[in-house]
Amino acid sequence: MNSEKKVIDSEVNRFDRILKERDVFAIAFGAMIGWGWVVLVGSWVNSAGSLGAMISFLIAACMIVFEGLVYAELTSAMPFTGGEQQFSMRAMGKTGSFICTWGIILSYIGVVAFEACALPSVLQYIFPHMMKGYMYTIAGFDVYASWVAVGSTSALIITVLNIRGVEAVAKVQNLLTYIIALIGVALIALSVAKGNVNNMNPLFEDGYKGILSVTVMTPFMFLGFGVIPQAAEEIKVPFKKVGKIMIFSIAMAAVWYIAIIFAVSLAMNADEMLSAKLVTADAMRKLCNNQKVAADIVIIGGVAGILSSWNSFFIGGSRAIFALSQINLIPGVFSKLHKKYKTPYVSIIFIGVLSMTAPFFGHQMLTWLTNVGSFGAVLAYFFVALSFILLRKNEPDMKRPYKVRFPKLVGTMAVILTGAMLILYLPGLPSGFSKEELIIAALWILLGIVCYIISNTKHR
Repeated sequence: MNSEKKVIDSEVNRFDRILKERDVFAIAFGAMIGWGWVVLVGSWVNSAGSLGAMISFLIAACMIVFEGLVYAELTSAMPFTGGEQQFSMRAMGKTGSFICTWGIILSYIGVVAFEACALPSVLQYIFPHMMKGYMYTIAGFDVYASWVAVGSTSALIITVLNIRGVEAVAKVQNLLTYIIALIGVALIALSVAKGNVNNMNPLFEDGYKGILSVTVMTPFMFLGFGVIPQAAEEIKVPFKKVGKIMIFSIAMAAVWYIAIIFAVSLAMNADEMLSAKLVTADAMRKLCNNQKVAADIVIIGGVAGILSSWNSFFIGGSRAIFALSQINLIPGVFSKLHKKYKTPYVSIIFIGVLSMTAPFFGHQMLTWLTNVGSFGAVLAYFFVALSFILLRKNEPDMKRPYKVRFPKLVGTMAVILTGAMLILYLPGLPSGFSKEELIIAALWILLGIVCYIISNTKHR
């Protein structure tokens, strides 16, 4: 363990520390509120009912707050690139570290691939005739060349932006977060002023099954706070304050989602939601006397959300891959840094290629990636919670600038809640994996096993 600590403690000043408080908050909050509030709110309300959907996010927020406290303490104690990889490596060694980091990489790649599919979906609302050049059909969705071109070209631009450095990304991120916040607040205010409480019926749909079906999606919506420890070596903020920013960003994201669900439910009844293309945009259009420009404004917020989360998870995913490469659990080429920009450009390009490929699988890929990515996130959260408990026991004197009160309670609750959430993904349960989702998860696990065996044998 001492040799592992020396390795970790030596990993300093590989990146430029340039992210300020507002940058850190914008990266985390912008990633969490991202795109779901425009693209998925209708499916949440239709699956669980208006109040049921809000309860689903409240359940998730309870789990994420405990997990956020765990992350806040561990990030302040080990402020090095890799986040989950660093925590689990120090607590459980390389096997536990690999499983934990492999899970979070799955979730991050799931997000960036999702965004490449979500962007053309959102833009299609503004430009309904954009679908040109029919290619083939997947899961009932017709894939067009124009659809693929929008998603893949955008992925290429985001890849180049991230290679150029986190400073450029942070400037874009701040602007995008302000745009999202202004449009979302306008929607909420209009709904409160002009909405109808009767539209919220039914409050619940399909009982507890409906709530669970939405709950299993929600970890995917809160992934953004985990980007902070991934970029820890690029943050120019006191470590104690980083923990506070993380907890604040989680709380604000929970309030945001519940408020948006409430606003849309006030604006539209169940039948209107079922017939809507994008419920949040159509809700704004209805509130503004059927003015299409009002809906288009929300779509702009959706595009800003897609780009903001895309940016954030490129940062998180590339740094997680970089960290695994640093400890020789995946090929060393992924830990190469760009000579000029000091970014893990090989890892960024790898994620970029996967993101550019995703649009070829059509719209149904959105649901598959949401559920599989949520599973990867919860798996990582579970291992981080275990790491927190183990480090509190085995290294009580470790320097912890941000120290959690009642650590036994917080750690135990984080383990119990994330462990219970993992069970919900089992096939056969109402919230379990579909066949396609099970295949994606199984292939990722198989790839991880192969990488681990090869690297373990090579660096024995």
